[in-house]
Amino acid sequence: MLGDREASAAPYTLFESGQVRPLALSPNGRLLFAVNTPDSRLEVFQVKPQGLTHLTSVPVGLEPVAVAVRSNEEVWVVNHLSDSVSVVRLASDGGSGTVVRTLLVGDEPRDIVFAGPGRSRAFITAAHRGQNAPFDPQFTTPGIGRADVWVFDANNLGYSLGGTPLNIVSLFSDTPRALAVTPDGARVYAAAFHSGNRSSVVHEFLVPNGGQAAGGVPGPNTVDGVPGTEVSVLVRFDGQNWFDVLNRPWTDKVRFTLPDKDVFVLDALANPPRQLAGSPGFFKGVGTILFNMAVNPVSGKVYVSNTEARNDLRFEGPATPTRPSLQGHLHESRITVLSPAGVAPRHLNKHINYGVCCAPLPNAENEKSLAQPLGMAVTSNGATLYVAAFGSSKIGVFPTAALEANTFVPSTANQISVSGGGPTGMVLDEVAQRMYVLTRFDNAISIINTATKQEIAHLPMYSPEPQSVVQGRAFLYDARKSSSHGDSSCASCHVFGDFDSLSWDLGNPDGQVRANPSPVVPVIPDFGTDPTFGQNTDFHPLKGPLATQSLRGMANHGPMHWRGDRTGAYTAPSVQPNQGAFNEVEAFRQFNPAFVDLLGRPAQLTEAQMQQFAAFILQVTYPPNPVRNLDNSLTPVQEAGRDFFFNTTSFFHGPCGSCHRLDPNANPGEGPFKGFFGTDGRSSFDAEPLFPKVPHLRNMYQKVGMFGAGFTSGLQPPDPFLGEQVRGFGFNSDGAIPDMFRFNSGFDVIPENPVGIPDSPEGIAAKRNMEQYMLAFESNMAPIVGQQVTHTAFGPFGVLSRIQLLRARADVGECDLVVKGQVAQLDVGFVYLGAGQFKGDRAVLPSISGEALQLLVTAGGGVLTYTCTPPGSGQRLGIDRDLDGFLDGDERRSGSNPADPSSPP
Repeated sequence: MLGDREASAAPYTLFESGQVRPLALSPNGRLLFAVNTPDSRLEVFQVKPQGLTHLTSVPVGLEPVAVAVRSNEEVWVVNHLSDSVSVVRLASDGGSGTVVRTLLVGDEPRDIVFAGPGRSRAFITAAHRGQNAPFDPQFTTPGIGRADVWVFDANNLGYSLGGTPLNIVSLFSDTPRALAVTPDGARVYAAAFHSGNRSSVVHEFLVPNGGQAAGGVPGPNTVDGVPGTEVSVLVRFDGQNWFDVLNRPWTDKVRFTLPDKDVFVLDALANPPRQLAGSPGFFKGVGTILFNMAVNPVSGKVYVSNTEARNDLRFEGPATPTRPSLQGHLHESRITVLSPAGVAPRHLNKHINYGVCCAPLPNAENEKSLAQPLGMAVTSNGATLYVAAFGSSKIGVFPTAALEANTFVPSTANQISVSGGGPTGMVLDEVAQRMYVLTRFDNAISIINTATKQEIAHLPMYSPEPQSVVQGRAFLYDARKSSSHGDSSCASCHVFGDFDSLSWDLGNPDGQVRANPSPVVPVIPDFGTDPTFGQNTDFHPLKGPLATQSLRGMANHGPMHWRGDRTGAYTAPSVQPNQGAFNEVEAFRQFNPAFVDLLGRPAQLTEAQMQQFAAFILQVTYPPNPVRNLDNSLTPVQEAGRDFFFNTTSFFHGPCGSCHRLDPNANPGEGPFKGFFGTDGRSSFDAEPLFPKVPHLRNMYQKVGMFGAGFTSGLQPPDPFLGEQVRGFGFNSDGAIPDMFRFNSGFDVIPENPVGIPDSPEGIAAKRNMEQYMLAFESNMAPIVGQQVTHTAFGPFGVLSRIQLLRARADVGECDLVVKGQVAQLDVGFVYLGAGQFKGDRAVLPSISGEALQLLVTAGGGVLTYTCTPPGSGQRLGIDRDLDGFLDGDERRSGSNPADPSSPP
């Protein structure tokens, strides 16, 4: 039984983390391990000829996304939100297990493989940041890689709190994701996630005539002939020079280059493990968004699942002979083959005729398409590659020889449909002719007969997600229903509900100028009428390049898009103050035309479908800030920056905080979350011709890596040539500003501004301080959420002080603290009640003090893992998994647990 989904989902917090390596088989083939991402558990199944039997659920960290097997009794799980790796020890029959060690790594770890001597080294990808990282991430230093691979000796984890890594290998790329290892364990491949495609943007200051409305390059005006505003121009690097879509050179305006290093090769046998030197140590030009990798066990060739963005082109809406369009052709889903011969991208959907749009659904072309390829598996003879097409709910089957030679022909005969939807990864059991596939849409496992290419069983795992999440998720990812060609969805750009680290020019020359009904931060009259800065607040349909925005955290933050031009004021002016502009549901519904004009769907979604989509996406929230101290304090520099940000007048309206409103407790009545985190939804005039909405500031740390500007900002001159950088897009609406120091100097270019922040030593220090504060800006979740530690009788060092930190943050309401593990070989769970007391998962047991709980470990040989969970989730994650009123320990004793899919009803 699955239990009551709606009841169990009441306190659920949705992060929508992307799974990377969701399944693994034990070496003896008897056990299947699956990450249960929404329920923060590792599920263990017994493999039988007749199917899978669920054995146990092991609580791990928050948002597990990858699992790797070290032995029949030891499994490692990567916890994306907890910034940790759970080392799980199992009973010999797999019927029970517990976390025996928690390793603390960098921010948002994603993948894990074992390699090196005897496969005894664990390699883990993580972002180059985070409170557990023992280094300065150097956010403000040009030319610093933003990707790390943590390497641990699995036989000697060390006695430090989070484990002692053999090495942390820093890579010159943005945040990493996938790993792969050669059959002999000697080489490990590590891939960037948002690797980019050598595109960037030239600031409007540098574009002749202020940049025309059609993206800074010659092009049509609106159908009514209304001239546009100043905009920047998208450019692409060819390895030596920068060109726009019309092949005009811009090299003298761009102060950096993009090497586009995508996949890195690590020597797993070296002491310590390290990247290979020189060009053998990396591959370039693999793709824009890199998802997963697999190594052919015979040839050694590497297959990389990826999408390639076409953001150097422009416009949405139907194409005509006189103007181009991206309609129905934003990305291409690919497998790129890496070998000593080089990099060979293979377009999976070469059957698509992109010159024709948009055929009714369903259609034959759509049925052949494979969208958003994720996990892969290669047969032991190296002859066949299986690919999980997440956006198509299919498994693609490719002869590797045909894939490498690009002679394959897309066909439904070489595809396997999986029920449930959204396959993220698979494992092969070749002896049994079985393949196990995790389907994320419904949190289940499909069993495939590889001989007949048919799904023969589908086993759901327990999920606490509400029906509104389950029903709405597919509208983000399902390319078959989102596009006529079957290869595009909203998630093509909004990857796992976030962004793609690119800018796009998606204006529409056929569009109309629309009035802006949104509330506006007041502008003083004599400045507001100055035509130099385009005080016209109307929404022009030619808006120029704009950075892809995250779909996280939109609830409670008013109109959407950089300009706020997706606003509920158009549809719900009578149901809310401020003309309905703060109605986020109605604002999101304004995106419906993009299904036709951008994705190439033959018609918009129905009202009911769009409502389901909105109900899902408005629940996605931001993760905790990985820069801010775990006790939620600020460093002296950050504190000085915060004081200047909120208390020093630097513009007409006052301090920066007068527009970028911070009020974690504010709630105007819309959306599931309260609080303003850098914006209250209003638009603000700040010398930007597009008249943007005031943006939130929760994700500034994600945008670090582009340095070098060719324009003057304030009294700062153009940068000198800075050489290779990681990213081509930075800050501001178009991504043209390389760092927040230069952004903070922006007000100085306005001659009429009587205040500004002067470039005196004091002014420079103030801007640097604000930069550091904005990297640590407050978010929906406190920094402590997700953090954990495992307490055993033998350590590790510092565990008690870490437990005290978790308790202290729970005492002030920043998290719910739960404890899971084993005492006297019995599975136990606790939730923190406050005042030093914990409640157990058995009704007959009284509460227990924290000190007594620690004594159970040190004196009784137990092992307990403490985890700070989102506020409101402690009861579910600690002692009552399905929230049915019967505690987990009592249900285990009775042998009936609705949260266990294999237990009796």
